[in-house]
Amino acid sequence: MNIILKRFSIAIFLLFSIIGIKTGWAQVQKPQGVRLDTDTAKIFALDDLQLLVFRYHPIIKQAALLSEAARANVLQSLGYFDPALKAGFNQKLFGNTTYYNRWNSELKIPLWLAGADLKIGYDRNVGMHVDPESRTNNNGLSAIGLSIPLGQGLVIDARRNTLRQSKIMVQYAEADQLKQINSVWYNIVKDYWNWYYAYQQFKLINEGVDLAERRFKALSAQTLIGDKPGIDSVEAYITVQERIIQKEKTAIELQNARLVLSNHLWDERGTPLELPEEAVPQSIFETITKPSPLLLDTLMGKAVDYHPELVKLRTKGEQLAIERSYRQEMLKPKLNLMGNLISSRTSFNSNIPGYYDFNWSNYKLGIEFSFPLFLRAERGKLREVKIKQQELNYDLQQSGREIRNNIVASFNDLSAYSSQLRVQTKSIENQQILVNGENQKFTLGESTLFLINSRETKLIDMKIKQESMIAGYQKTLAELYYKAGTRQ
Repeated sequence: MNIILKRFSIAIFLLFSIIGIKTGWAQVQKPQGVRLDTDTAKIFALDDLQLLVFRYHPIIKQAALLSEAARANVLQSLGYFDPALKAGFNQKLFGNTTYYNRWNSELKIPLWLAGADLKIGYDRNVGMHVDPESRTNNNGLSAIGLSIPLGQGLVIDARRNTLRQSKIMVQYAEADQLKQINSVWYNIVKDYWNWYYAYQQFKLINEGVDLAERRFKALSAQTLIGDKPGIDSVEAYITVQERIIQKEKTAIELQNARLVLSNHLWDERGTPLELPEEAVPQSIFETITKPSPLLLDTLMGKAVDYHPELVKLRTKGEQLAIERSYRQEMLKPKLNLMGNLISSRTSFNSNIPGYYDFNWSNYKLGIEFSFPLFLRAERGKLREVKIKQQELNYDLQQSGREIRNNIVASFNDLSAYSSQLRVQTKSIENQQILVNGENQKFTLGESTLFLINSRETKLIDMKIKQESMIAGYQKTLAELYYKAGTRQ
């Protein structure tokens, strides 16, 4: 009678346990935003992500504006060479007397060569009280001439200095644009592989729940017929509960990883997108091998020539070289020569005497000279530019070394991951053998459920660790290319 009551109590316990496990299973069987049905799942590969990001990501579009802004500055600098037309008219009448009637107009065309200005003008100054120096006949006078700096400004002047530097800044902006894009893409790749790891972790824990549930049901059936002690069913049920808790935790981690990755998804209208629930990350089928030293040499060579940070520094050096030439030019005295040929001709069809037409006997000539005696401001500016060049050389030297060492460090990390993955794969194979052997021993009554659960839990943990290594390898690979100033 006691045996019957004992078996009845165990049966009641197992019945409620099964109900409890089914209830707990239903609560996490389909957590929001998590799907494992491979038949309906859609693979969202890294290439798909790259296509969306480089087409529609706002930061990528924003980075493209850097070079556009630099080109706008070039256009602005070209404005210093725009021809300028100016004119003025003044007249005074009083008591039926024309005191003066003045018309002055000039077309000024800045020239790149020698910093000269081509000037074409027309003046008409008539009246009773006009200064004889500027008085003309009623037809007025036409003039054409040049203003040429023979000292300061002959080799380079402010407008040519500004234009040259603005053109160089286009290269600087393009390097800065590439740097921003590489940084954004590197962070996105890390988020992708974090999502990959979260998905694989959830998948493995889910498989562990399935295994624990099947074992619990099998042991429950054996317990009811008396083949297994009831304590084994209790232990199996506890294992199911523990793994369900793990599954709930990893389900939340997977949802959060999906949300983080969704931050980078936009459509062509600039509308934020959410990563679909049925989307799954790409699988890593190929064997991860140790990176070749040729890859390191290639990336090192590219980094020397094309790393955005080094390009920016070298471009800054070119800009300072132009600024230094300009500041050295400012040490020269100002000596400007201005000459104009003048004529009373007002049109090409005018018929006027030769001695009033354009010839070397009709001209205006002027010369300007100035020179500061101490040149303190000019020498101070030049010294400042030289100091900036020295600072830049130190920056270039240090940055180059840091970039090289960072590339080597990432390459070493990548090599370490590949070695660890090979060992981890072998360890998983051996652990699987232990689990299979322990199951056989348990079937023969030579082992315990505790050992099976321990071996199986360790196997799941080892597989999760392997997926963590794979994600770490992929993130380190992206880091290697990022440190080299490029993208994978």
